Amino acid sequence: MQIWGKVLGVLFGFMFGRIPGAILGLIVGHMFDRGYSRDFNQMGGFSRFFANQDDVKSQAIFFHALFSVMGHIAKADGKVTDAEIRIATNLMDQMGLQGDVRREAQQAFREGKASDFPVDDTLTEFVQSCHGKRDILQVFLEILIQAAYVDGHLDKKESDVLEKVAKKLNFKQHELLYLLSMYEAEMRFRQSGRHSRGHGNRNQTSGYDAKQNLSDAYKILGVQTNDDAKSIKRAYRKLMSEHHPDKLISKGLPKQAIELSKAKTQDIQSAYELIKQLKGFK
Repeated sequence: MQIWGKVLGVLFGFMFGRIPGAILGLIVGHMFDRGYSRDFNQMGGFSRFFANQDDVKSQAIFFHALFSVMGHIAKADGKVTDAEIRIATNLMDQMGLQGDVRREAQQAFREGKASDFPVDDTLTEFVQSCHGKRDILQVFLEILIQAAYVDGHLDKKESDVLEKVAKKLNFKQHELLYLLSMYEAEMRFRQSGRHSRGHGNRNQTSGYDAKQNLSDAYKILGVQTNDDAKSIKRAYRKLMSEHHPDKLISKGLPKQAIELSKAKTQDIQSAYELIKQLKGFK
């Protein structure tokens, strides 16, 4: 129950109007508490996950939108697979969502699976809550792309939903295609990295694997094979800056979601190191 509005109302009312002022302050404070509670209770348990109340509403909207739209994408092909449920569960684990907050995330995921889920309204509210900040919107979209690829591929219905989501987030089709291509390259790059570690080093992979690996490294950085060292370094630094945890937090990304962007920065770093090694520049 919210009481601070009443407490402050009484104190300030008493200071300026003694007993009558305190009574008036109590009434005004009660009205404030009711409105405050109603606004944030709409976000359910998510609001209790944040210590800074200034950011409660926008960050609660982020999580509700993320898991509900994730459920919407999972149901796009007509059924929700065990793998899709697992990735939602894994995301909750990575974010450290427990207790009531975790139940709210699960409920949001279920809401997204409903046939009448208001995806447009949900995304509009999300975009407004983060003031259209491109960095936050892109991380949000990248997490959804990761969820959509949980079974290793993207089917037509899932692709259609992602395209609709991207459009509501103000991403053009070619920008979505770039992010999809980049994530596919990241998946292969990670797999190649695991394979090479199993054999001692990356150079022991087959000729085809090495060629594909380098190609994927260029895609991850968004550069061309004939780009010079300066251009490649500039692209690398830009990507690292865009995904830097401190920068994302300062722009409003919940700290609990930062872990999800760390894998991408590791891919960017590894891709750049591979290109540097094979290109022979510092």
